[in-house]
Amino acid sequence: MIPIHALSATIEELLSAGHSPADTLNQVVQTVGMALEADRCFLYVRQPEQERGRTAFCWRRNPQIPDKNTIQPTWQPDTDELPTEDPLIRAGLAMKPSVYVDDVDMAGPEVLNQQFERETFGHRALIHAHIQADNQLWGILQPCMFGRARHWTEEEKTQIEAILPRLQPVIAAYVTSG
Repeated sequence: MIPIHALSATIEELLSAGHSPADTLNQVVQTVGMALEADRCFLYVRQPEQERGRTAFCWRRNPQIPDKNTIQPTWQPDTDELPTEDPLIRAGLAMKPSVYVDDVDMAGPEVLNQQFERETFGHRALIHAHIQADNQLWGILQPCMFGRARHWTEEEKTQIEAILPRLQPVIAAYVTSG
């Protein structure tokens, strides 16, 4: 178990280890999920110039945690209908700050589309962490909880925000290599 206060240092070690971008990102997703004691964590990666993305990495605490709509084997356009349906992706594409949702059931429509979240992902609490650089969205790191609300602490937010800029070069290397 990785204590939350050590998350950014642990991620920095992973990034310095010299693994392939895919191996590194897979380990990052697992490390973040474990440090936050989340049920699931996935990473949506983007090719900003092509305006497309896909969920390429997913970690689940155990096999009973739903894996619905996690790994997408092919790239999907993400600037067509998706932003009209999903305020969270719209926020990321608009270069807004990351969104921390303690309770999907209590969040207003300006934050998220409750029906879309329930039908697409089924989670109850989530972090929609925007990985941005050069005025472009490169990815979304999304730890989440099922079946119960969860308050995201200031320490957790600080640790997540600290690692996001460090992930962009690895995502850029990953999307250009595959």
